[in-house]
Amino acid sequence: MEKRYNPEAVERKWQEFWEREKLFKVEVDRSLQKYYVLEMFPYPSGSLHMGHVRNYCIGDVVARFKMMRGYNVIHPMGWDAFGMPAENAAIKHGVHPAVWTMRNIREMRRQLKRLGYSYDWDRELATCHPEYYRWEQWLFLRMMEKGLVYRKKSIVNYCEPCRTVLANEQVEAGACWRCGTSVVQREQEGWFFKITQYAQELLDWCDKLTGWPERVLTMQRNWIGRSEGARILFPLGNGDSAIEVFTTRPDTLYGATFMSLAPEHPLCLELSRGTSQEESVRDFVNRVLTQDWDARTGEEAEKEGVFTGAYCVNPLTGRKMPIWVANFVLYDYGTGAVMAVPAHDQRDFEFAKKYGLDIVVVIQPDGEKLSPETMTEAYVEQGILVNSGEFDGTGNAEAMKAISEKLAAERKGGPTVNYRIRDWGISRQRYWGAPIPIVHCPDCGAVPTPDEDLPVVLPTDIEFPQSGRSPLPDLDWWVNVPCPRCKKPARRETDTMDTFVESSWYFDRYACPRYDKGIIDKEAVGYWLPVDQYIGGIEHAILHLLYSRFFTKVLRDLKIKESDEPFTNLLTQGMVIKDGAKMSKSKGNVVDPEELVGRYGADTVRLFCLFASPPERDLDWTAEGVEGAYRFLNRVWNLVQQHKDRKIAPDEGSYSERARAIRRVTHRTIKRVSEDIENRFHFNTAIAAVMEMTNELMKVTSQEADQAPDVAEALMEALRIVAALLSPFVPHIAEELWEALGGDPGMVRIPWPVFDPAFLTEDEILIVVQVNGKKRGEIRAPVDAAEDLVRETALAEPNVRKYVEGKTLRKAVYVPGRILNLVVG
Repeated sequence: MEKRYNPEAVERKWQEFWEREKLFKVEVDRSLQKYYVLEMFPYPSGSLHMGHVRNYCIGDVVARFKMMRGYNVIHPMGWDAFGMPAENAAIKHGVHPAVWTMRNIREMRRQLKRLGYSYDWDRELATCHPEYYRWEQWLFLRMMEKGLVYRKKSIVNYCEPCRTVLANEQVEAGACWRCGTSVVQREQEGWFFKITQYAQELLDWCDKLTGWPERVLTMQRNWIGRSEGARILFPLGNGDSAIEVFTTRPDTLYGATFMSLAPEHPLCLELSRGTSQEESVRDFVNRVLTQDWDARTGEEAEKEGVFTGAYCVNPLTGRKMPIWVANFVLYDYGTGAVMAVPAHDQRDFEFAKKYGLDIVVVIQPDGEKLSPETMTEAYVEQGILVNSGEFDGTGNAEAMKAISEKLAAERKGGPTVNYRIRDWGISRQRYWGAPIPIVHCPDCGAVPTPDEDLPVVLPTDIEFPQSGRSPLPDLDWWVNVPCPRCKKPARRETDTMDTFVESSWYFDRYACPRYDKGIIDKEAVGYWLPVDQYIGGIEHAILHLLYSRFFTKVLRDLKIKESDEPFTNLLTQGMVIKDGAKMSKSKGNVVDPEELVGRYGADTVRLFCLFASPPERDLDWTAEGVEGAYRFLNRVWNLVQQHKDRKIAPDEGSYSERARAIRRVTHRTIKRVSEDIENRFHFNTAIAAVMEMTNELMKVTSQEADQAPDVAEALMEALRIVAALLSPFVPHIAEELWEALGGDPGMVRIPWPVFDPAFLTEDEILIVVQVNGKKRGEIRAPVDAAEDLVRETALAEPNVRKYVEGKTLRKAVYVPGRILNLVVG
């Protein structure tokens, strides 16, 4: 151990030792209890940011702590390597996406190793490798066989700059989640995963995920969006077909006076075709579909529409209802058609007033009579049905069930359950993604690629066009292939898969990254999965987590794995904030973690990230905080340097009060740190406890330790405990301190310290002494001291004595173990 703390030298030494010893390599060992800790894997952008560092520091503390607790810990790392940023970089810098990606992976791997994370690098994977996406393609085909994959035309969210379709979850406030550009909608054919088949199970299991933040579960429940109501069939004027709607308010059916269609609904153009409204409808639809999403659907957005020229019939009243196209109707909720009840829905009310459409009141509040002519807003509260035929006089809550049952009896609809979630559109018109294993044959249709021909390898020895358009459709040598079924000329599918497909099962593949006999090794996955602790940002609460849950249930039903859910516990860490805003290049407030590591060392950066805030809260970056972390590590270094060569006399079995005090601090700190990590992930308070302990140890002078062997022994034990407790947080310096104090290298292999309950209680307690209600001194007394002894000890205390001498002690009020108040006069 050098006299001065040199972070770079210390960290290089121990990183080389860990790598040489393969200290973090693990295998299945059924004699040990497993623990799987995983941080969401990164996109290889080329450099780590402070958000990455914080995320991985949190996971590393958990991994190292569990190793020291005796668990068989798997802690892997890999790369979410497909995606559009690689294509954008190719356009900007003239480098192939594959070259850019692999170069970035090498650089980020180097950065991660420099920070000293406890990853089993033998399990590293990258989703852009054919060995990985081969099995993704294989799973696509198995899902297709089970009816979980289909192809259809649909109105899709399309990002013009990115030239690709976006899932609903990838549209944020009307904009592309990647580039921020407003999304437009258009009709396009693509492939879908039938996630709706699992909607109810995904919802039910939200109640069983007790290790997840309630905030995330609420977001998932809302996205799945279960609604109970009724399906209702409104016959079209020609009598040949009907418009189906879903409503949560069947009690208002008798007040439905017109029908509203979403602009995306195919009936909009179909119903208007050949009428005088055809051109108006087409113009309206085209205009609305190119609008900003918020401008169209926001609360303050103007309600607009156009009449289609067609009518449908209210199934219970027989009313002829005009069919309108309305900008506020959402195609991805219900059926994309809404029965409009203007008296009892505010949007319908505003629309009806604007276009002069009929308003019929069918629910009256108790003791009041509503009139369409005088209403200024829709009535949406409870009430009694009127103008509703046989249901007049019925409470509206009761009428919901009764009207639904009538619809069912007359085969005009009936009770049903609707979900907000829609099937997952996975087709992307991008190059840098996993090819979809389908061949399109003029005779046979869409034909699966045979398993023996997998993987369908994405060609990388091509020039990527500066236009950004996918080159795949233009690669005749790749696209033109014989049909696997009839052998006639056919064409490969040129869409690639949504990159969320890759991240929906990577955690399974970590259990068996080199397995080549199937998508996963069932035995290995059966041992390691589910993930015990998953860590990542709240921004993935819907996208990634919901898809991962879906994939796990699909793999279970295919008898490939056994677990129902992928992640037992979930931690969503806060953002890193600087100057009052989230760190980002656009705000100019980014701090480069590599510069910090070069100046202060990896342990200082780790300590700051863990000490400045609890993991789930935002971390406010300050230069002073980093400096403070560095100073603390220097204090610990100097303290160990001062005492590391101290010789300890044999334990004689008895301790002075000073030695016992040191041990009390030591064992209380073990208890605090252990509970803060194990039970709460309050790493900041755990570190604070070690800092307090260090401050107490610094009060022990060399002379004091030289003269009292029991104090020296307690001090040396305490220093070893400090090193052990710091090990999960700042592993490099902890290893150096531990070695200097006589410990064997490789601290994750030593048992985590265990506190001795005997040292958690005080032999003596501090009691405040008051005279006539004012504090006049403090005394120490045995924990079990009787009141008489406490009073005698207090009266003997010099400062107390001068306030009571010559006066009569009228009474003494004693709060055991805390305060003694002497009342004199």
